[in-house]
Amino acid sequence: MADETRAVEPGGWRVAVTGARDEGFAFFDWLSAVDRADDEAAPGLDVVCHLLDLREPRALRGLLLLTRVPEGDALASVTGIFPGAAWHERETAEMFGLAFEGFDDGTDLGVRPLLLPDGFEGTPLRKSFQLAARASKPWPGGKEPGEGHDSARSPSRRRVQAPGVPPPEWGPR
Repeated sequence: MADETRAVEPGGWRVAVTGARDEGFAFFDWLSAVDRADDEAAPGLDVVCHLLDLREPRALRGLLLLTRVPEGDALASVTGIFPGAAWHERETAEMFGLAFEGFDDGTDLGVRPLLLPDGFEGTPLRKSFQLAARASKPWPGGKEPGEGHDSARSPSRRRVQAPGVPPPEWGPR
């Protein structure tokens, strides 16, 4: 199965999803985001929605709808088109900090936490999020053969540090 990809302006998101459904892409598969904050030309979140056309089971067609939402902007909810999108929009809001306008999952509770514990602060899937667990416990991937975290660093090798690992001075002491 090959997926077709369509880029959509954020203002036309709902219209594009509705149009795709009306074309036969009537099965909502998933919705998520990708943090593009490091894109100097247009920072923001790429929101991706995957839909399927199941009318011909032997030749499934997939469609990826993609839009770049600028930092701080909201995106129209598609829960009125695909009620199953509610879980995905809640997860995307919680993990990336993206607001969805017109969200309705039938509970009148709005977009609310889904996966993280009460009182959790931050958006863990954003590139700017500091991984606190990595500050309190050394990352095992940073070791080179013969190099330990407690021993002096090898003068000939630069220590590898994974993305999201805070600097040594960050965190509790």
